[in-house]
Amino acid sequence: MSLTKSIPKTCTVTHLVVMGVSGCGKTTLGEGLAKALDWPFFDADDFHPPENVAKMKAGEPLNDADRAPWLLHLSALLQANPHAVLACSALKERYREVLKTNLPNLRFVHPHGAFEVIAARIEARSKETGHYMPASLLQSQFEALEMCKDALMVDIEMARQERVAFVLEQVC
Repeated sequence: MSLTKSIPKTCTVTHLVVMGVSGCGKTTLGEGLAKALDWPFFDADDFHPPENVAKMKAGEPLNDADRAPWLLHLSALLQANPHAVLACSALKERYREVLKTNLPNLRFVHPHGAFEVIAARIEARSKETGHYMPASLLQSQFEALEMCKDALMVDIEMARQERVAFVLEQVC
């Protein structure tokens, strides 16, 4: 089965934000969705200023002041593209409000799973890629996470292709 999907004329979704804690599979799912939809993909991690990256590498969670300019930049990036998929933690409702500014057809997708599964993924990713986000910050992300009542929930235990197909079936 091909996952390439032409956008039906009745599809009103213009932007997808794949949200959640670090290690839940935002980037993998976002890349798969962008490829299937033929939309540009952006990873919010690529847009953190160096001081935010240094803070996270040191094991310090970011605060709202750290995130504010980053979120505004991501919002502008989304608005500059008629369609896009963004992988971004968007842990709090106020962060999601910034991201959906002037984008009434944006939809949030939330890959979710057990803390232990996600922690193991972060540990493996750190060893494989040297990603700056340490597993020690995962607890603070779970604590900061405010559930998005409008998000499409996706179980991270599903196979990659199944997650992409599931989201595509639900959003268009």
